[in-house]
Amino acid sequence: MQQHRISCGALVLRDEKILLVREYRLGVHDFWVAPGGGVEGNEELARAAERETFEESGINIVATRLAYIDELWNAEQRVLKFWFLADYISGEIDVSANHADGQSIAEAGWFALDDLPQGHVFPEPLRTRFTRDLASGFPGAIKLPLRELLF
Repeated sequence: MQQHRISCGALVLRDEKILLVREYRLGVHDFWVAPGGGVEGNEELARAAERETFEESGINIVATRLAYIDELWNAEQRVLKFWFLADYISGEIDVSANHADGQSIAEAGWFALDDLPQGHVFPEPLRTRFTRDLASGFPGAIKLPLRELLF
């Protein structure tokens, strides 16, 4: 039976750079992603993005606007992920405190939008349309196409 999951992430900008964390497990996966994760209990979506960002990176943020709605699937699960634009509030990168089951955050960093790390970077619009969408002010959340969950 396919599991369903609601997840939230934060597109945190600071000095024209975006915060990304590297999920790395030798022989299993290696990719960069904006911080985020599963919603807990009766948690509001924006609060989940804020909590997950702090847990994964040590950075305090405020989620300001829904940017993208991402639908992902594979044989085991269907994920609905809400990506929020977020403002940096405080903190320095610290990935040592992350203890989420199944997660393996190796590092994090701030990256220029035109100089993202090599390899897979999520969400996918970061490499394609994010700068253009950001310039438009995200007048409404953008629904991304359904895609296969690879990791």
